Amino acid sequence: MSVIDWDDAFANMAYVENSHELPAFWAKRAAAYRAALASARLEQDIAYGNAERQKLDIIWPDGPVQGLAVFVHGGYWMRLDKSHWNDLAEGARARGWAVCIPSYTLTPDARIHQITAEIGAAITTAAGRAGGPICLAGHSAGGHLVSRMLCDDSPLPDAVRARVVHTLSISGLHDLRPLMHTKMNDTLHLDPPEATLESAVLHRPFGSSPLTCWVGGGERPEFLRQSQLMTMIWAGLDVPTHCRIDGMHNHFSVLDGLKDPDAAITAAFLGNPAIEGTST
Repeated sequence: MSVIDWDDAFANMAYVENSHELPAFWAKRAAAYRAALASARLEQDIAYGNAERQKLDIIWPDGPVQGLAVFVHGGYWMRLDKSHWNDLAEGARARGWAVCIPSYTLTPDARIHQITAEIGAAITTAAGRAGGPICLAGHSAGGHLVSRMLCDDSPLPDAVRARVVHTLSISGLHDLRPLMHTKMNDTLHLDPPEATLESAVLHRPFGSSPLTCWVGGGERPEFLRQSQLMTMIWAGLDVPTHCRIDGMHNHFSVLDGLKDPDAAITAAFLGNPAIEGTST
């Protein structure tokens, strides 16, 4: 028996007041944002594959496109979709970036390694529609997925990988082995080979594209450990890394700054991480 209660270690919603109301709140907020956008600024349900959930949205800036910013949602690979998160595009969009938000097939209908491949296909599709540099961001399970794009077995084609100038993992999961000890694994179906394959901390990077791990100071200790672990290991592999502990934000409020073009987390998303209060 494990000496750590891993179910509790990953129980984000149990430690945030009224968290059961959040999914409906996110969906309503994102729908209001979509309704307020000019129709020319929002492309919805662009297919990047044949499966039902293999679709992405692109939110376009008002002027010339500075580059492509991709945000991958979380939900432990088990829940939610792109429609909950469109409003988080506004910070990057207001700074001139085209913002891609993909959905992906959820477990147990797909294994996690298959979801990783889907995100590679989504980014590749979006990269064919928006030129310039590419910045990646993902939250929680999405942090895992964007970090996997930087690994030595990245599903991204060489031409797309070469355009990735920065990756922001927000409260990301980089060591998946503890998840095998949780009740969630009844849905995730992680086994030792896949947990090893899908743990970015156990990979070498494909190059030296910078990585920032951003985590709220009020999150579960396991999420702070995961962020610190990833930055420490990859710093030793010649990747420019930062670990930013953001005040006392919880696992969900840590995202709110992405709606603000002047927020530090938006700057980090677009490749300019503030280094104050970080470790390397």
